[in-house]
Amino acid sequence: MPSKRYARVDRDHCVACGCCVKVCPMEAIAVWHGVEARVDEARCVGCGRCARECPAGAIELKERGMQP
Repeated sequence: MPSKRYARVDRDHCVACGCCVKVCPMEAIAVWHGVEARVDEARCVGCGRCARECPAGAIELKERGMQP
């Protein structure tokens, strides 16, 4: 059963450092064109490792099915 949570990147605060990519156990995050991190919500298990590691505080966990 999929997790009830997933990671969401605030594009205004993301600095594309790649810290989140390195800690994601599901390889659900990629830095897009060196500009911002993007999360593949289908792969994300909502563990929160990326949010804890993000130096810019640009990642938060959201409930699936809720509006952004």
